Amino acid sequence: MFNLLQIDTLQKAVTALPVPEKISMWSLLEKGGWIMYPLYLLLVVAIFVFIERLIAIRKASRIDPNFMYIIRDNIISGNVTAARNLAKNTNNPVARMIDKGLQRIGKPIDAIEKSMENVGKLEMYTMEKNLSILSLIAGIAPMFGFLGTIVGMIQLFYGIASSGQFTLNDIAGGIYVKMITSGTGLIIGLLAYIGHNALTTQIDKTANKMEAASAEFIDILQEPTH
Repeated sequence: MFNLLQIDTLQKAVTALPVPEKISMWSLLEKGGWIMYPLYLLLVVAIFVFIERLIAIRKASRIDPNFMYIIRDNIISGNVTAARNLAKNTNNPVARMIDKGLQRIGKPIDAIEKSMENVGKLEMYTMEKNLSILSLIAGIAPMFGFLGTIVGMIQLFYGIASSGQFTLNDIAGGIYVKMITSGTGLIIGLLAYIGHNALTTQIDKTANKMEAASAEFIDILQEPTH
């Protein structure tokens, strides 16, 4: 009988325990305070820059594998005009480099290489446009988040010092709320960092195609004519 009473008492005690409050992700983010708004802005800017650059870089990297074969055939056959028309009507960095080289045909090889190299640098600059924004966001987003946490902690402990009354739940609740900004800033910074590296990898692949096409073009010019 005593054991049954003990079990019944334990069951009532367990039932009386408070059920942890469920909170949605959006409600959790709202607790971060005003510092969340700059973080939201940084996230929007990062997404916009990433998508805009991804579209531009993918467009630049689309190069017809037969392009250089046609250019070679036209040059060897002496039809430079046809080669230039093809290069002008092809909208990618490789074609613009080749077009510059075709314009310099008849000049020393070094001069042709230099002209194409200059075009290549401009094309690289165009592809890398705004990438520095992603790099900046990757650096400052965690710092913004950390700033929000520091400000929140100062406010929390100032309130405790002013009232002189606090409970462990008050401190724990206040700390987890203030850590929201740090977590959000780190996530945004990480996403911006990953996006920056992914775009840089795509640019490097396109740069390799440009270098290969430039070297092939110079080789074509140096081939003996029959």
